[in-house]
Order: sequence, then structure tokens, then C-alpha cells
Amino acid sequence: MRVGGWLMAVLAVTLVGTGQAGAAEIKVLCSNGLRAVMQELAPEFERASGHKVLVRYGLAAAFKQQIDGGEAFDVVVLTPPLIDDAIKRGLVAADTRSTIGRAGIGVAIRAGAPRPDIGSAEAFKSALLGARSVGFAKEGASGTYFAGLLGRLGIAEQMSQKLKPMPTGVEVGEAVARGEVELAVLPISEILPIQGAELLAPFPADVQSYVVMTAGVGAAAKERDAATDLIRFLKSPAALPVIAKKGMEPG
Repeated sequence: MRVGGWLMAVLAVTLVGTGQAGAAEIKVLCSNGLRAVMQELAPEFERASGHKVLVRYGLAAAFKQQIDGGEAFDVVVLTPPLIDDAIKRGLVAADTRSTIGRAGIGVAIRAGAPRPDIGSAEAFKSALLGARSVGFAKEGASGTYFAGLLGRLGIAEQMSQKLKPMPTGVEVGEAVARGEVELAVLPISEILPIQGAELLAPFPADVQSYVVMTAGVGAAAKERDAATDLIRFLKSPAALPVIAKKGMEPG
């Protein structure tokens, strides 16, 4: 069964008696970590439900600042600490908190570039030290983790002149695809869609970390029922193949 066909059947049952009438416009603020998944699944949800999904992508930290400042939204996708703080502040409905998936952190290279070994922590350390430059999103969850990891590996000072921090993962991806940085550190879900770049490998298991994407409905959402249905769809069995294909594990 197509994803949309499955959802149509579910929504036919779910929406009976909710009082929801007509198509809704669901405003979504979505962290870049779930971009590839949302870009494929949102149109399926739209076709099945008749609702319109209006998505803006960006850094989770930036979206948190915006909703703290009064930004209106129906659904937000953030990292767990940020969404939990939003719940504490009364900005996200606690009973809608849902983990959609998680992505391991990986290293990207320009398509066709040499592929250094990063299969162990020591090999990874040597590859970093041997690289001309390493790009990462300075305010993203993966970039924050990577910056701390350099200290734990004991190479923060040696790497300081090689590091190319950038505002967003999109810019990091573009830089590695153009050959402006030799290596790029990003969640795997953000590496796979980059045109002109490829995944070298995930971080070695003993230094791996995961970027978790968690969704919630705004406490003041105008389209609460439709927003809840969207999150339910993202958590559904029908969504699992897309989540896996995009380099994530289900929540």
C-alpha cells in the first residue's frame, strides 16, 4: 500500500467526531536534521489528508529562540532539550511530545575525493589531523558535539587552524561539495541529500553520538487536530521506510 493510501484509511477513522472541517494549513518549524524526511513525507500527508503543510527549515536553536519570542506555529521539530524547555515554558503541549527519529553523525567528502580511513577512533583522529580543513555547523547539535569531541581526543589545539565553523549545515554541505572544505561533519540525514558530496562514513562507534529529532504541537496551535495527525503520521509504520532511507533510525 502506498504511504498516502495507508494514511487516508487512518485519517478516515481518526478524524471522525473531532469536529475538524475542511482543509487546514499546518505551520511547521522543522530542524534541518529532519529536512529530508519531511520533504518526502509532507507531500504524502497532504495528498492523503487534504491539509497543507507549510514548512520552514533551519537550526533547532534558532527556532527555539523564535518561539520563545512569540513565533506562531502548529508543529515544531527540535532536539529533546530544546523541546523540553519549550514544554516547561508552556509553548508546546506536553502530551504531544513525540520522538520521530535519530541520526548518527558522519563525515562527508566531495564526491570522488580520496576516502581516508575513519573506522576507529585512532584512525578518525589521524584523518582529522591530516585534513586541510574540516567544516561543521557551529550552532547545530552535531557541531556542538564535534567541538567537544576534539577536546576529548586531545587535538583541539592542533585542529584550531583547520576548523571552518559555519552558521548552518546547509552551508557546510555546499562547502564540501564545492571542495572548499576537505571534510564536513554533519548528521548522516543531512549528508545523504547533498548534491556533489557523499558520506565517507559514520563516526566510529566509540565516539558516535546521535542527533534526536522530537516534534510537538504548539500550545497555542491554530490547527491542533491537523498538527496532531501530522505527527501521528510521522510516527506511523508507513513512515519507517522513508526514515531509514534518509539515514535515520526511528524514535
